[in-house]
Amino acid sequence: MAGARAAAAAASAASSGSSSTPPPQEPGLAELLEEFSRTQYRAKDGSGASGSKVERIEKRCLELFGRDYCFSVIPNVNGDICGHYPRHIVFLEYESSEKEKDTFESTVQVSKLQDLINRSKMARCRGRFVCPVILFKGKHICRSATLAGWGELYGRSGYNYFFSGGTDDAWADVEDVTEEDCALRSGDTHLFDKVRGYDIRLLRYLSVKYICDLMVENKKVKFGMNVTSSEKVDKAQRYADFTLLSVPYPGCEFFKEYKDRDYMAEGLIFNWKQDYVDAPLSIPDFLTHSLNIDWSQYQSWDLVQQTQNYLRLLLSIVSRDDDSGLLVHCISGWDRTPLFISLLRLSLWADGLIHTSLKPAEILYLTVAYDWFLFGHMLVDRLSKGEEIFFFCFNFLKHITSEEFSALKTQRRKSLPTREAGFTVEDICMLRRRDRGSTTSLGSDFSLVMESSPGAAGSFTYEAVELVPAGAPTQAAWRKSHSSSPQSVLWNRTQPTDDRLPSHQGLVEAKSSSSSSSNHSDSFFRMGSSPLEVPKPRLAALSSRETRLQEVRCAFLAAYSSTVGLRAAAPSPSGAIGGLLEQFARGVGLRGASSSAL
Repeated sequence: MAGARAAAAAASAASSGSSSTPPPQEPGLAELLEEFSRTQYRAKDGSGASGSKVERIEKRCLELFGRDYCFSVIPNVNGDICGHYPRHIVFLEYESSEKEKDTFESTVQVSKLQDLINRSKMARCRGRFVCPVILFKGKHICRSATLAGWGELYGRSGYNYFFSGGTDDAWADVEDVTEEDCALRSGDTHLFDKVRGYDIRLLRYLSVKYICDLMVENKKVKFGMNVTSSEKVDKAQRYADFTLLSVPYPGCEFFKEYKDRDYMAEGLIFNWKQDYVDAPLSIPDFLTHSLNIDWSQYQSWDLVQQTQNYLRLLLSIVSRDDDSGLLVHCISGWDRTPLFISLLRLSLWADGLIHTSLKPAEILYLTVAYDWFLFGHMLVDRLSKGEEIFFFCFNFLKHITSEEFSALKTQRRKSLPTREAGFTVEDICMLRRRDRGSTTSLGSDFSLVMESSPGAAGSFTYEAVELVPAGAPTQAAWRKSHSSSPQSVLWNRTQPTDDRLPSHQGLVEAKSSSSSSSNHSDSFFRMGSSPLEVPKPRLAALSSRETRLQEVRCAFLAAYSSTVGLRAAAPSPSGAIGGLLEQFARGVGLRGASSSAL
């Protein structure tokens, strides 16, 4: 009760200290969230009342993309290419003004690109091929699933080969066979050369050089067999010409712990000692120098630090002075992948570098609709299990408002005249206390291994699909590299003799498991820790970046409180989140004092 009274007082103070009008809302955002929380999007479901809602969502996305970009559309009617990708896949070509849209000349051969996609999709889990979703400085930021393994290619036949609808029991009919058995039975030992060859061809067409793998496993194992793979463990090293980053990040199951801890990400640490976790953090050395992050400590980071540092890494990659694109993927590409794609989109927008004409409510709509809903995130399933990675994404915006996440900072540094190496007094004063560590110092319980990946072992052949490299006319062509992958720094914590992880005062180490204990209190209320806490006025003026991100977060919380959150709340002592959502809704003027919860 004390926590409830504190939360009510905080909500009342926030509402009285700010404008009585609710945050600006995008028309249709409530309908979008209601549809999203009701069913998973599937491209083939285009009829009935639900179909008309989806059509409105798709149309609105195209309108918002068209504000700032000229683009082509790759048709995916009835999910012909992928059953849980948008029916109208947007291929951004170049930034444009309204006047330029009348003279738009496409640089993309859509029919041939679609043919290449159809050939390459077999290489990726669930057919979720490499798809460009953000255009920044002429470079494509892409998303996909991880590489398909033998289990997916041979374990089952039928529509969409192995995954027909994204159901969780897709592995039920898999036969327990080895890779060698599959190769012998298939009679086609060159199948991986063929399908992964098309995947590589698509990556090169999109000028992708950097591949960021968020999996905590080298390969996904189900029922004792490898059912997915990844570029970092491709035995033939077909992806050796790409810059591979292994940045393991907890899966959606871990976010049940986030919910069970009253939506507190601070102090929540993933348990890296679980049996299935075998992918160490590995980042090419040349990408780590400028960030001033001690990557050897990644297993001790809480969820906030880990997400912040990974986002800073991705932002530094896309801000580099080259023409190379980025691919981000996890396993299926619909939980962790949209988390980081959304944070990238919103961070670059807050800097005024992409989607420059969109208002906060509009970029919020586009991000929810396109990055999450239309790319198949299973919100219904995740909510039922308490795995609230979707909520975490937009609530996390409060942690990336500072200038250290700004891509503009990188550009300003590049424009300064060169000077001798070393820090000035001003440089040191501007560094945050937690950023003053050495980027190369390692704790005694960590091992540092310097590796050089060998070149591709062997050649592979595939049918040629003639395509001109994509992008604006000014974009540089793909640069083929015949050398090995750049030197990498591989961090892996040496297993301690004690079975327990080192304890950290005030921190919680949680196991990532869907069967996690649900004995945690559902009470939501802690002084100053509410995930729906409205930012309080400060004496110092907010930066433009901070203001824009706060407006997006406020608009999301207001819409979430009136749709998904309130609907899920139960009128019981354990439904404390419902009371807080109601307080927020009244505080921002979405409800009258006498209105009842949905």
